[in-house]
Amino acid sequence: MIIDIPDGKDPIGYVWGELVPGIGPAAATLATSVYEHSTLGLREFEAARLRIAQINGCLFCQDWRTERDGQKVEDTFDAAVEQWRVTDAFDERTRLAAEYAERYALDHHGLDDDFWTRMRAAYADREIVELSMCLGSWLAFGRLNRVLGIDAVCVLPSHGPTD
Repeated sequence: MIIDIPDGKDPIGYVWGELVPGIGPAAATLATSVYEHSTLGLREFEAARLRIAQINGCLFCQDWRTERDGQKVEDTFDAAVEQWRVTDAFDERTRLAAEYAERYALDHHGLDDDFWTRMRAAYADREIVELSMCLGSWLAFGRLNRVLGIDAVCVLPSHGPTD
């Protein structure tokens, strides 16, 4: 880990909440807002989120699964996301979400008219903007966690010690 975390402090809480108080809490609000207020379907949301996590290499983000109304994607979903071009597990919207995530992160200058024609046939303008904001959040903050090494010390609540 690149950042020194004081003994007894949660790495995420410290970096995102205490270390830079003028920016961290605002960034954390954006990061949580994409989960709390997204109107995108769970599968397309997770396909885009996981593709960014895979590209960023964020261990925490790759382990995370978004839950909505008690539902999560299947255990094999992350493998399908890696194979988004050929998997038979995705409908067109889910496949496009994974494609958009990859191109957004790796080749945003290459988002051509053909891509936008396909995207606009499947997604409304509001959904494209929402997905773009989600992608920006995941790209920035997952990469921050990975670059600073925070992703390796964070523990999902379901993976933590039990009393």
